[in-house]
Amino acid sequence: MAQDWRLFQGGGATPHAVETWPKAPPWRRFDDDVPRRADTEPLPYLITDEHRDIVNTALHLHRPLLVTGRPGTGKSTLAYAIAHELKLGEVLHWPINSRSTLMDGLYSYDAVGRLREASLLRRGDEDAAPEPDIGDYLRLGALGTALLPGDLPRVLLIDELDKGDADLPNDLLTVFEEGQFTIPELARLQDPRADVRVTGTEEKERIVEGRVRCRVFPVVVITSNGERDFPPAFLRRCVRLDLTQPDAQQLQQIVTMHLGEETAARAQDLIEDFLALREEGELATDQLLNAVHLRASDVPIDHHILSNVLRSLDEADA
Repeated sequence: MAQDWRLFQGGGATPHAVETWPKAPPWRRFDDDVPRRADTEPLPYLITDEHRDIVNTALHLHRPLLVTGRPGTGKSTLAYAIAHELKLGEVLHWPINSRSTLMDGLYSYDAVGRLREASLLRRGDEDAAPEPDIGDYLRLGALGTALLPGDLPRVLLIDELDKGDADLPNDLLTVFEEGQFTIPELARLQDPRADVRVTGTEEKERIVEGRVRCRVFPVVVITSNGERDFPPAFLRRCVRLDLTQPDAQQLQQIVTMHLGEETAARAQDLIEDFLALREEGELATDQLLNAVHLRASDVPIDHHILSNVLRSLDEADA
């Protein structure tokens, strides 16, 4: 007898063990045998010739790429596609929120932790106690790590900049123009050298005289949902790319890449429903993928389930 797709019954149902837990979509698997996207080859990135040329323009000009578009248009994924295709290593990710500051992106310094450690060391013998290594209490942020000198650039994703404080874009201008910044806590030291931790690893990088300066400007991908305007001074220092929502043919390709040709062949009606609903309100492409995956898992998708999975992102919270 086939297992009921309704694992949870409610209403005081008798407790029962689930014989077979439902298989997760490829993008929601976390077990050790299935590597996350950052650890494996990403899916092909669908891009028009026009948009591809704008990306290459930013690479040649060594300017940040400001990518604007609605949710699900592939803004963040573009950074991972560039890093993979050009073999530029792991993407450095700086997600922006309303409390983000330029300092968060550059570096952090645990002055309280260092002071506490120094106090503990001095309890035994104040004269002989060594000073804690300041490099153990400093860590470069994603932007700071991207500005470390190297022969090839790192890829930095500054995600959803429009969620940040209104002053943040202007704060970034000097760093973008000069390709460097100074860590005052290091610049004041008598010894001009310090080994500092960086984002993405526990390894350390040597900083001299507190200055971090890139040799090659990083590949900076800045995403925006278009929720607010940026200052002209910031915009003129960026190459702008406006991504449009995928059409029917592109959606078919996306479903095929994520879920296979057989599943995509049976998803045409869901794609049509998705496009019709997208005309009335904002929808993200991964909502379509969720609906197609449910059908492929033999979940009977009635109107109630479909309307919930494809619920407009414009709707106010209930």
